[in-house]
Amino acid sequence: MPSRTPDAGARPAWVPPAGKPPLSSRMMRATWRGLPAKRHEVGWEPGVVVPAADGSPLLTDHYFPRAHGDFPTLLVRSPYGRGLPWSPQYGLLFAEQGFHVVLQSCRGTGGSGGEFDLWRNEAADGQATVAWLRERPWFNGTLGTVGPSYLGYVQWALASDPPPELKAMVVQVGLHDPYALFHADSALRLENALAVGVGMNYQHQGLAPFLKATLRLQRRMRDISTAQPLRGAYKSALGSELPWLDDVMTHSDAKDAYWRGASLAAPAERLRVPTALITGWHDALADQTFEQYDRLRQAGCETALLVGPWTHTSALQQGWPKVFAESLAWLRAHLYADPSGLRPTAVRVHIGGEDTWRDLDDWPPATAATSWYPIPGGHLTQQAPAESAPVATFRYDPADPTPSLGGPLLSRTAGPRNNATLETRNDVLTFTGPPLTEPVDILGPVSARLSASTETGHADVFTRLCDVDPQGRSVNICDGFVRLRTAEQAPSQVTVPMSSTAHRFQVGHRIRWQISGGAHPRYARNPGNGEAPLDTTTFTPVRITLHTHSALVLPSSSCPA
Repeated sequence: MPSRTPDAGARPAWVPPAGKPPLSSRMMRATWRGLPAKRHEVGWEPGVVVPAADGSPLLTDHYFPRAHGDFPTLLVRSPYGRGLPWSPQYGLLFAEQGFHVVLQSCRGTGGSGGEFDLWRNEAADGQATVAWLRERPWFNGTLGTVGPSYLGYVQWALASDPPPELKAMVVQVGLHDPYALFHADSALRLENALAVGVGMNYQHQGLAPFLKATLRLQRRMRDISTAQPLRGAYKSALGSELPWLDDVMTHSDAKDAYWRGASLAAPAERLRVPTALITGWHDALADQTFEQYDRLRQAGCETALLVGPWTHTSALQQGWPKVFAESLAWLRAHLYADPSGLRPTAVRVHIGGEDTWRDLDDWPPATAATSWYPIPGGHLTQQAPAESAPVATFRYDPADPTPSLGGPLLSRTAGPRNNATLETRNDVLTFTGPPLTEPVDILGPVSARLSASTETGHADVFTRLCDVDPQGRSVNICDGFVRLRTAEQAPSQVTVPMSSTAHRFQVGHRIRWQISGGAHPRYARNPGNGEAPLDTTTFTPVRITLHTHSALVLPSSSCPA
C-alpha cells in the first residue's frame, strides 16, 4: 500500500501569500494575558476551497508561521464559522507557536456548500480534507486536531478511521454522543436543545447575529419553555423551523433508528492516537469526557485529563490560558517530540471548596464509598435506618415546575449558584448533615440510591449535592436526573448517576442532599400523566414519596495533610 504521506522532494515550492490575519483577530489576541510568548509572525490565506466527500465546497482559512522550515498541521473543523473567536483562539495563537492551522467551516455552514446535518457527514468530510492536505506543498505529513464542543465531535469522527498522518488530538469540552446532549433517560434537555439551536443557526453567521439571537432566546425562554404544546414553540426565538432540531427533540429513545451511528464512543475503544481531554466540573459535556477518558485508558491509549472549575463556555474564556497551555504542551509533545511542557501525571483536577489543583495518576482515584441516609426532619446521617418507612413527601405541579438553577448547562446560567432560596420551595426536599468537625474530600462519581413511590406512576426526580457554609449559603456541586417509573404506589428502587466531582467540604460546612420533581427549563417538565411532553396540553400534579433505604453515595477520600 503506498504511503499517504507527501514526498517532500516531489512537492513544488510553496510561496506564502502576503495576507495578515484579520484585524479583529489581532485585536482580540492583544487582550489576552498569561499566554506563551509567540514564536512566529503569522500569515493568512482565507477562503480556500476544499472539496468535501461529495464534492461540495468547504470554505477553509489557512494560518501559517511566516518562517522557513517544515511545520506540522492542525485541522480545526467547525460549524460555527471561521471568525471570532475561532480565528484568534485557534488560527492565530497556534500558528504563532509553529503550526499550520486549517480552520474549516463544516458543510452547510459559514459559506460552505451542501446541507448541514448534525453528525452524518463529519467522518467523510474530515477524510476528504486530509486527502486534500496531502496535496499541499506545505503539508509535512504530521497532523493534529484540536477544538471544543462540536469541534471535538468532528475529531472523534476522523478518529473512527484515523489517517496515518494523525499523531495527536486535543478534545476540549468535547461532544461524542449527540443523544446524551439532548436527552437524559428519555427526558428532553430542553435548555441545551434551544442553546444548540441558536449556536448552530446563528454563530456561523457572525458574532453580532449570534449575540442578538442569544439575547432573544434569553428574553423568550419562559414563554417558549412553558408553551402548550411545547412542539414548535422555539420558532419565536430562532426565527424559523429547524428540521434537525425538531428531529433531535422528538426522538427521545436512544434505541431509535434515528440515532444509529450518532454516538462516536467506539473510536476511543480502539484508538492509538495520543489524546488529551479537557473539561470543567460544570461543563454540560463533562460526563462524556469522563466516559471517553475511561475508554481510552482501557484501550491502552496514551491520554491525559484536565478538569477545571469551568462551565462549557468559561473553559474557553476565564479558563483559556490554562486550556491553551495544556493543549499546546500536548501538541508539541506529539507533533514536535518536545515533551518539556507536559505535567508529570496523567490527571490534573481543580478541587472545589479550597480553589487548588491536584495532580493524580488516574481518574477516578481509589476512594471508599460512603452512604448518607435521609431521615425525617430534613436530616442526613451516616447511620442506616433500621426500619422501612416513608421519610418525606412532596407535591410536584408541572403547571408550576420547580425551576432549574445553575449546574452543567450550555447557557450563561451554568455553574455554581446559591440554592438557598430555591430550597425554600414546598416542592424541594433537603436533607442536611451536621457541621463537619474535619474536612471531607469527595473525589470521583457521585450517585443516589432512591426508593420512591408516586400517585400516578409518572414522575421525574432531580437530585443534587450541595455544600452549605456556616452562613447558610447552599452551593450546588453536582447533580443527576432520572425518570421515575412506579406502579400501584409501591416504592421503586433506582440508582441516579450524579456526575463526578473533586470537592473539599471544609470544617463547619454541611453536606446537603437536595431532591425535587424536576429542574425546568433545563429538562422539559414531566406532565405527570404519561402524555408526550412535546405535545401535551394537560398537566397532572403528582405526589412523590421518598422512603428509607434511599441514600446519597459519596466517593470519600482521606484529606492530605
